[in-house]
Amino acid sequence: MKKTLRILGGLVVLGVLALLAFIFVPVKLTPPSEVLPADWKAEPGRGEYVMRASDCMACHTADGGAPFAGSRPIHSPLGTIWTSNITPDKETGIGNWTLDQFRAAMIDGISADGSHIYPAMPYENYRLMTEGDIRALYDYLMTEVEPVKNQVEETRLSFPFNLRFGLRAWNWLALRHDAGFTPAGTSPAQDRGQYLVEGPAHCAACHSPRTTFMAQNGIQLTDAKFLTGGVVDGWDAPSLRGAGSTPQKWSIAEMADYLATGRNAHSTANGEMTLVIEHSLQYLSDDDLHAIAAFLKGIDGAKVELPGTAVAAAGPSAQPAAEADAAGAETARMLTAASPEMPLGARLYLDNCAACHFVTGKGSPGIFPELQANSMVVGSEVSPLISVILHGASVPSTERRPMRLVMQGYADRMDDEEVAELANFLRTAWGNKASAITAADVGKVRSAPLTH
Repeated sequence: MKKTLRILGGLVVLGVLALLAFIFVPVKLTPPSEVLPADWKAEPGRGEYVMRASDCMACHTADGGAPFAGSRPIHSPLGTIWTSNITPDKETGIGNWTLDQFRAAMIDGISADGSHIYPAMPYENYRLMTEGDIRALYDYLMTEVEPVKNQVEETRLSFPFNLRFGLRAWNWLALRHDAGFTPAGTSPAQDRGQYLVEGPAHCAACHSPRTTFMAQNGIQLTDAKFLTGGVVDGWDAPSLRGAGSTPQKWSIAEMADYLATGRNAHSTANGEMTLVIEHSLQYLSDDDLHAIAAFLKGIDGAKVELPGTAVAAAGPSAQPAAEADAAGAETARMLTAASPEMPLGARLYLDNCAACHFVTGKGSPGIFPELQANSMVVGSEVSPLISVILHGASVPSTERRPMRLVMQGYADRMDDEEVAELANFLRTAWGNKASAITAADVGKVRSAPLTH
């Protein structure tokens, strides 16, 4: 209730600021962050690479639609936002846009017609991209993408969010950082990783918390809450820094493998991260994948040593299953004993899950993820875990790992009470510590439409 009132209060304040901004403050576009020669041309392939690093295709391509033609629904707390057509079609796309208009959209959130773009597009983050990458991306979309005539459905949010001029006040609050990139100067690899994480890959859009005004609370390395965790469409986006975070537990090689393939010896991708890997990260070079991992590893000062091997060079068969550790030993012994007094949740785990994830909760390296200390299993958002139990999950095929991994769902095999018992076992086994899930929680997820 307090959170709701805080958000409502923030929206009232934002509305007042929006009115003042509309009356008194003209729209001012940010100039290029660097001056390039008039005859500057991006090297071949750079524009497409920037597109992949920026994950443009995932949002601007509808299921079954033409690439970049838009019409993909983005479900936000304010309502459904339909993504735009960014093909060079002159009637329904961006074919008539100038470079200056394209840059304004990328870094100021201002469309070619002067209207404000909803920040479902992460211009907060793209603002940190270099002028060279922005120009390369513009050239790619204008000259290498096929024009597609597709009139996108108009976004119709409820009052007052349908008044786009209000975003002028939102930009006052959100765009406090200068355009362009400022490296920390730690090392060439970590600086490159910093650029990719802060700018094109816009990791903070999911992995930083949100303010009362729903702006990212932490855009770049100098911000205290940068990458300290967020929530996206009901899924936890875990913290990427601090003691106990994944980058501190995994090696740089393991992180790079995960980014390239959606899997490693510990985990598999789920939720929005599967789309990021499928459409974006798998296409990055080994050097850039290692750079991102190195930046995240060293973000709080940890020692960084780059691996000398290629990303995902060894297949999953090269890694044996892990034994139970001290935190999980008691659970493993209990499951192995298979006592008649075993709790229902543990029995359900043995019957349905242990063949893949084992009594140790460690899973099969590179194939089935660890359940011990798994961020989705112990996360504050319980609907993703329930959804995976009910409906299953899949890890996409990638160039380095072409095998598509699929977990079946158990919606037809377990009722709501049983799913809750199984989920609560997972959230408390092997040293896991998370709050209880109820049958009512399961019922809500079972009756909700699937979004992933």
